[in-house]
Amino acid sequence: MTARWPQFEPALARATEHTREWLASLHERPVHPRARGDALAFGGPLPDGPTDPAQVVDELAARIEPGLMGMPSGRFFGWVIGGTHPAALAADWLTSAWDQNTAMRYATPGTVAVEDAAAAWLLDLLGLPATADVGFVTGATMANFTGLAAARQQVLADVGWDVNRDGLAGGPRIRVLVGEERHGTLDLALRYLGLGAPQAVAADPQGRLMVDGLARALADDSGPTIVCLQAGNLHSGAFDPLAEAIEVAHEHGAWVHVDGAFGLWAAASPRLRGLVAGLEGADSWATDAHKTLNVPYDCGVAVVARPEPLRRAFGMHAEYFKAFAGEGDPLEKVPELSRRARGVSVWAALRSLGRGGVEDLVDRLVLRARQIADGLATIDGAEIVNDVVFTQVCVAFGSDERTRRVGEALIADGGTWMSGSRWQGRDILRVSVSNWSTDEEDVARSVEAVRRAVASAG
Repeated sequence: MTARWPQFEPALARATEHTREWLASLHERPVHPRARGDALAFGGPLPDGPTDPAQVVDELAARIEPGLMGMPSGRFFGWVIGGTHPAALAADWLTSAWDQNTAMRYATPGTVAVEDAAAAWLLDLLGLPATADVGFVTGATMANFTGLAAARQQVLADVGWDVNRDGLAGGPRIRVLVGEERHGTLDLALRYLGLGAPQAVAADPQGRLMVDGLARALADDSGPTIVCLQAGNLHSGAFDPLAEAIEVAHEHGAWVHVDGAFGLWAAASPRLRGLVAGLEGADSWATDAHKTLNVPYDCGVAVVARPEPLRRAFGMHAEYFKAFAGEGDPLEKVPELSRRARGVSVWAALRSLGRGGVEDLVDRLVLRARQIADGLATIDGAEIVNDVVFTQVCVAFGSDERTRRVGEALIADGGTWMSGSRWQGRDILRVSVSNWSTDEEDVARSVEAVRRAVASAG
């Protein structure tokens, strides 16, 4: 039989070279894409015959390069998007090469063992119950979906309704209480689960759910109830008062889910752990390892304190793999039967950083956010409109119209990327510090880019 490795080597060699060129370009290239739309030519008729794989890789890299956003750059602060840690990137390459469908322990014992170790490390770092189940999903949206699916399963079972057998139609209505400033992915996950729109509880000016309002809402009605709390507000970075809210919710028999897409990682830092005091008392948690931990896409993490409702929600034992399936297989913890070994890059990042490295990573992101806020505050007309308690900074420049002009000038400048938003009734620029590589030079260059944009906007 002809060895197949030589068929891979030329294409992989070219991919490696293009990767190095891309990473080397990030320090100086504009953060914004240089081309859009019709300038990116990938269409046309499908070729009739084959093309050499190495040529395909070269063509792809050359054509796509002008349309790439510098998201891995230390000067990218849009949305909440981390970079990629070197060990995690290399592990992700290996994960693709190994090509393991990590659904069953029997079939892929190597990658499942790595994910088990990564899960145990995560629970330890975040102070969550060691007996909790951990599932590696596509991102924070599906992590919320997964935790809430387990919640739906349990709160209906508590009132004698078997949702697996009987579905939702005709069953008890589940009441879902959320903070007024929750992330929209919670609403999205609830739609996916057929639970409809949640009931909003008032939040304070920094977006923190108000516990007295939660208590009143819980007392107003009874029946199956889920309470969703937030660790890290999208705009302010603020944290709901978790300990108090969890206690009140549990007094009323509610399941508590915590959306901690980026903020859950405050638990890994002794200096920041007070922000998430009481976190471990919830019933499920969601986070995204691509954000604060800086592993490649896609890697959300769903954690459920009691494995039973999670496994009832997602377990599936088909005849064609019954002989190989086991208790606690990955397929019982996530809404997929076919998936890559996402937890491998998490293991690599954690193994490379160690406990102290994760602590330093989180602390540095918060430090950089405060440095950016301090720098922006020196610009005439700039107003920092949130309390900078974690990695989020919101800045306005007078009127909404002027803030929008500054944002447009900033994007055109290309020296940094900060995404526009609207919060507390006004237009803002939102800075999300999420990249492990952001250093003091990146901070200084980004602040100067904003200063140029303000001068340009007039």
